[in-house]
Amino acid sequence: MNGPDRFEAYDGQDGEDGHGHDDRDAEHEAGRDPARRPRIPLPRASVEDGEPPLPAPADPGEALIPPPRPVFEHAVLKSLLGAWALAACSAEEATAVEEHLGACGGCADEARRLREAVGLLQRPDSLDLDPGLRTRVLQTCLERRPPRIPVPDWAAAYDAETARLDALLQDFGDAEWHAPVRLRWFRADESTSRRTTVAGVIAHLLSVDGMVAVALGLDDPLGEVPAQRPTPSARTEAYWRASHFPPTRAVRGPWREQSHNLVRTVSFTGGGAGRMPISYGEFELPLHDAMLDRAFECWVHAEDIADAVDYPYDPPSPRHLHRMIDLAARMLPTALAHRRRTGLAAPAPHRHLVAAGEPGRSLRLEIEGLGGGEWLIPLDSPAAKGSAEHEVAHVALDGVEFCRLAAGHVPPQEAAAGQVGDRQAIRDVLFAAASLSRM
Repeated sequence: MNGPDRFEAYDGQDGEDGHGHDDRDAEHEAGRDPARRPRIPLPRASVEDGEPPLPAPADPGEALIPPPRPVFEHAVLKSLLGAWALAACSAEEATAVEEHLGACGGCADEARRLREAVGLLQRPDSLDLDPGLRTRVLQTCLERRPPRIPVPDWAAAYDAETARLDALLQDFGDAEWHAPVRLRWFRADESTSRRTTVAGVIAHLLSVDGMVAVALGLDDPLGEVPAQRPTPSARTEAYWRASHFPPTRAVRGPWREQSHNLVRTVSFTGGGAGRMPISYGEFELPLHDAMLDRAFECWVHAEDIADAVDYPYDPPSPRHLHRMIDLAARMLPTALAHRRRTGLAAPAPHRHLVAAGEPGRSLRLEIEGLGGGEWLIPLDSPAAKGSAEHEVAHVALDGVEFCRLAAGHVPPQEAAAGQVGDRQAIRDVLFAAASLSRM
């Protein structure tokens, strides 16, 4: 083909529709502008085709008009108040109720009372597990199938507290492991502290727990690192100095493995090993008391860590807390005698000195709340016997508050205590309790 003949082929868009009728004429007749015709013509429907004509497109403005909102009567709105207080209404019902409360004082008062009642019925629960849950689960399991080698009762607190601390640490990121922590204790009647990190606290627990591990024949976490004195603080300082870099999250693995080995070893040694002496450098504790001491320090430092990362942490179970308080109460007479020898406490009157095992002047220590009880503390000699007949003072403290006093976290003069009787004896005992603390 040549010239314009190439463009004369039918493309479905010329002016002819096959019946000699021009589309543009039809558009002019219908009042439409032929210049704005659609590129793809709409299909036509005719009566001959046997199909009804297509409906006209809806007006776009009709979609913007919202449907009418339902109207609720006063009785219906009043009946919805209970569901509204429980957040159980649909969106339409909740909107209608809230608008109604702004105009009806009676319904507004009733809605307020219902919301307050719902708050009492649905107290917000902590996401943390009950600290006694692990003990209850283990007890139920052991009742159904007793262990072949049980954990001694005096090591159960250490087993529980190390497990709780390990659960706290498992989701820590690098930022939490390097969060600053200030270790606090009481020395020479003054509060003192040492700055470290979360990882540094775990390194401290690893070093001091190692004293028990070495006594049981396990590896020493310090290895060949020498400590100037075999005391908890000296071992900790030696471990920190030996680290080329500040402790990191890598310290969790050795601490966790050592705590498991300690529990496993004391379980295999049986109850007879509980009296094995464990040296702390300046004093000794039998193994069963040393395990309680390590459980107590694990809990105290777990609270230090939780405070550093702004996380709640509950006290030990009442049974374990009672044993920790009992250990501190049994150590008070010796601590009081040591303070007298160093001139930090008033000397005992000579007329009140008694022979070993005989009753003497005593202070009644009453511990309230979790793990509570009463202890008679001999005042004049560690070997004397506490006696209700010779009671000269009475002190009452909350159980957790007493433990924080013994940990050096609460100054003796600020301890919330009820006091009756000999003021000097009360002061001496409170300061002796604070002196039990150490790094």
